[in-house]
Amino acid sequence: MNPGLLQERGSRPSAVPGSVATHHYFDRDFDCTAVKLLPAEYYVTDAGILLTTVLGSCVAACVTDVEAGVAGMNHFMLPDDAEADARDQVESMRYGAYAMDVLIAELLRAGARRERLRAKVFGGAAVLANMTMLNIGGRNADFVLRYLEKQRITVAAQDLRGLHARRVCLLPTGKAVVRKLRAQVDIQAVQRDEGELLRKWSATYGKGSWVA
Repeated sequence: MNPGLLQERGSRPSAVPGSVATHHYFDRDFDCTAVKLLPAEYYVTDAGILLTTVLGSCVAACVTDVEAGVAGMNHFMLPDDAEADARDQVESMRYGAYAMDVLIAELLRAGARRERLRAKVFGGAAVLANMTMLNIGGRNADFVLRYLEKQRITVAAQDLRGLHARRVCLLPTGKAVVRKLRAQVDIQAVQRDEGELLRKWSATYGKGSWVA
């Protein structure tokens, strides 16, 4: 496959404008071009690009078709949206149900075959101290496993729940590397960022819109 095609497809117009990750950089640890995903973003590529994200209670699904050379990742914050019809596409990407549907559709659009898809899923930690009653991380973890089972997509690896934030890297080979973030400064940064986003969305749409 032409290596140049990867970048071209990775940046092609998407079915969900505004939600495709745009933070490109050179990762010195892995010595390759990389894309960092933020919450409510996804990326699909066939060009050998490293995909990476940082997760607390959020979940990322890394889905690949190794034979086709296509890989994708998403980063969602909440399991489902009870009022999906009232959301625009970009806002809906923060919900797992929509984020997973989009990721799978874009993988197939890029040349993957559904029967060859393999998923590796990460995140769902209990890091939001003031939201433990909602168990957002656990619900995200439960959701992604149910979704993949329903779609008959094999889960090749998982590292879910727990107490630590994670940095996840999906290599062009399909291998995933996970590093638990134990430094207090890293943990606090994840708690702050996720907490602020959840409070923002809750204030905008009302608590009932995301507490499924």
